[in-house]
This record gives sequence, structure tokens and C-alpha cells, in this order.
Amino acid sequence: MRKSFSIIATAASLFMAGGALAASVSDPVGDFASGYVGPHQADLDVTGFSVSYDSAASSFLLESTMAGPIDPSLPGFYAIGVNTGTGPASFASIGLPGVRFNQVIAVQKAGTAVVSGSSLPAGSVTIVGDLLSVVVPLSLLPSTGFAPEAYGFNIWPRSGAGGTEVISDFAPDNATVAAAVPEPAGWMMMILGFGVLGIRMRSRLVSKPA
Repeated sequence: MRKSFSIIATAASLFMAGGALAASVSDPVGDFASGYVGPHQADLDVTGFSVSYDSAASSFLLESTMAGPIDPSLPGFYAIGVNTGTGPASFASIGLPGVRFNQVIAVQKAGTAVVSGSSLPAGSVTIVGDLLSVVVPLSLLPSTGFAPEAYGFNIWPRSGAGGTEVISDFAPDNATVAAAVPEPAGWMMMILGFGVLGIRMRSRLVSKPA
């Protein structure tokens, strides 16, 4: 009983504290972009992408998984588009108007990254097997209208420099993902859920023999 109450209290406090907000999307294996003319490498095929915002540290954690280990000896790098509010650029020319951005994070397989001309601090990029992780300070992504937790992100690997013909994949497809705050309905469902659990625990206490 005490253990159950402790778990519920901890979950509630973490949720209400609002420290880290996260959202993620999955992407099918082998869905290379139409019009892509580069090599069909596993490390240029996105299978998952997630965005977390840590309000205490004022930084984003961007994580992406590929269909295979990331190989620095093979061509390619990773572009992550960010919409901080205005997002005038898009890929409408290839049928993806929902991928809107006004800043780009360029991540190299060697473990370095640049945000619109500014290099990320050493250690900001971690590559382990098929997983790519990037920590980006909010200071390098100033708002142009959105709150940080509403920024939109999309990752698109590239086999090299060039136009859209060297973009191998998009995640998410024709959209962006953000570490959004739960809707009011979500908050209400959470509160009701804790209420139901509380009633159940109280009933067990009353019915438990002395």
C-alpha cells in the first residue's frame, strides 16, 4: 500500500513540476524520400525521432534512431529543422509543406554540430550505434513567437550537399514534432485517474481485516 502511494505521489510531483517535456514519432524502415538519388544507407534511414525540453536547464535533447549503425566512413550528415515561431521555409516544392523551419542544426557523423553558424559546445553530440543524441541550448534557438516547448522539429538526413535530391528521409513526414504541454483535457484525465486510484486504495484499507 505504501509502495503504491509512493509511486503515485512521485508520478504526480514529476508531472506537475513540468521539468522535462517530451514527444516522439516513429518512422518506417526503408521509406526513402521520393526523388532521392543518393545511396540507400541504413544510417540515412530514420526510424525514430524524439524531442525533450528541459525547462530547468533551458535546453533541448533531440534523439534519433537509424535503421543501422551510424558510420562516419560513409557519406552523409543530419539536418534538423527548427520552427521557433515564424517558420517561413518549407519543402512545399516536393509536397511537404508541413515541414516548416527557420533554423537548421547540421550534425556531422564525426560528432560535431552547428546551429545557424554557431558551433555547439564539445560533447553536445553523442553517437552510439544507431542512436544520435544532440543537446541544444535554448540560447542558440531564440524564439520568434513560440514558447520553447512548442517549437517544431523535423530531422532529414542528407547524403551530402545539394538540393532536395540528396535528402534521404523525413521524420516526421510532412509535419514537425514538439515537446508540447498537455492539453487541458489531458490534465483533467490525469487528475481523474489519480482520483480513481485514491478511491481504490482507500477501499482496500477499509476492507482490510484488522
